[in-house]
Amino acid sequence: MATFSIQNYTFPFNLQIFIFLFLTAKPISSFSHQALDNNPSFGPHISLFGDARVDGGSSYVQLTRSHAPSSGLLFLDEPFKFTKERNVGRPMSFSTEFSFSMSPGNGDGLAFVLIPNGFHTRFQGQGPFGLFGENMFLGIEFDTKKDDKVGDFNANHVGIDVRSLESVKVSNLSSLNLVLNNGEVLKSWVDYDSSSKLLQVRLSKLDDKRPFNPILAYHIDLLEMWGNEDVFVGIISTANEESSQSSSNVYSWRFRVRDVSSLTHSLPADPRGYVDKDSQEFRAESRKLCALTILAGLIFATVCGALFAFVMLFIWAILVSRHTVFPVECQAGREDFRYEKVNVIVKNEDHGDKD
Repeated sequence: MATFSIQNYTFPFNLQIFIFLFLTAKPISSFSHQALDNNPSFGPHISLFGDARVDGGSSYVQLTRSHAPSSGLLFLDEPFKFTKERNVGRPMSFSTEFSFSMSPGNGDGLAFVLIPNGFHTRFQGQGPFGLFGENMFLGIEFDTKKDDKVGDFNANHVGIDVRSLESVKVSNLSSLNLVLNNGEVLKSWVDYDSSSKLLQVRLSKLDDKRPFNPILAYHIDLLEMWGNEDVFVGIISTANEESSQSSSNVYSWRFRVRDVSSLTHSLPADPRGYVDKDSQEFRAESRKLCALTILAGLIFATVCGALFAFVMLFIWAILVSRHTVFPVECQAGREDFRYEKVNVIVKNEDHGDKD
C-alpha cells in the first residue's frame, strides 16, 4: 500500500494562499479610512498609498518621509464623470480646496491630479509626482525643484500639466511673495467651470481670505479630454534619491462635483494685485454680458412703462367720456315761427251820447 505524506503538500498549499492574498490585497493601510473619517478637515472615502500616513494625532497626513526617496498619494476612492447620465450635453464642474506645507529642501513638491482608473494600483512614486509613464492626467503642480528637462524656470512655481510634466501655464510665486517650501501652511483652491471651460488656481497663506484673482487661469475642455471615462482625484508628493531632506504634509482636503455653472467672484480682490491674462479676458466677457443684461432690463422697463401709461390714458379717456354732456347748438329757422291774423274791434262810445 502506498503512503502519502501530508508534509509534501503543505508548502505548495501555503504558497498558493500567500500568492492569492498578495494579489488580492490593497497597498493601503486599513486604519487610513477610520482615522480620516473622524477628521472634519477631510472629506470621506480617502485612502493612503505609498509612504503616506496619518500623523499628529490624526490631525494631518504626511505624504513623504524626511529621507529620500519617498512618495505618497492621498486618494479619493469615489470616481466621477464629466458627463451627466441624463444630460450628456451638460458637463460637470468641480471645486476643491486643500491646505498643505512643505519643509525646506529640493523635493519635487506636491501636486493635485486628475487621474484615470487603475492609477492607484500601479502607483510606485516613480518620476516627478509619480506620473512617470502616464499619458492621461491633469495636474496642478506646486513645484519646489527646478527641472530643466521640462522647462522649469525656478524652484518656486505653480504649473498646470496636461498629459505631460511640461506645464502649459506657469505662475512664478516669488513675484507674489509666496514660498512653497519654507514650512509655512498654504491653502489652494482649484475650480473648473464646464460652461466657460475655465480652470482656475488660487493660492494664499492659511489665514488669508480666498483671493479674488487666480494665480493661474487656463481654458481647457475636460469633457473632450476625458469623455465618459471614470476620473479619480488625488494629491501626490514625491522626493527622489537626489533630493535633500524634505517632507510634505496635507492638513485638509475637500472635493466636490457640481452640475451648476457657478464661479465664486464675491470675495475681495487679491491685495497682491496679480491679474492673469485669461482670467482678465473672462472677467471682461462677464462685464460685457452684465452690461448687456442691464441695458436689456432698462429697455424692457421703458417699454413696460410706456405701455402702462398708454393703457391708463385709454381708460381715463373712456371714463371721462361717459360723464361729459356736450351742449347742442340750435339755429332758428323760418319754419320755427307761425304767423296768425288777429282782428281788433274798436267800439265807438259816441252813439250813447246822441241818444
